[in-house]
Amino acid sequence: LQKMPQGEILKGDIIIGNNWAQDAGVYEFTMGVDGSKVKGRYSFIYVFEDGEWKISHHHSSVMPEAFLGAPPAPEPAIEEEEVVL
Repeated sequence: LQKMPQGEILKGDIIIGNNWAQDAGVYEFTMGVDGSKVKGRYSFIYVFEDGEWKISHHHSSVMPEAFLGAPPAPEPAIEEEEVVL
């Protein structure tokens, strides 16, 4: 691949069933050409058929934070003053 990406799983959850397995989580790719990083979500569904494990489904998408930016910081709490009449 042109940018020479190297992937690392940052968080993954695996569920194993009867002749199927699911792996879903977050991974990060570091581009070998410039060191830039991209985080994404992923999911794989595997099925055991004809004596071997096969990928039945795969999905990957870039984390929305890459486009939207970090969520806004919470506003500080406003303390009410006690009014004495």
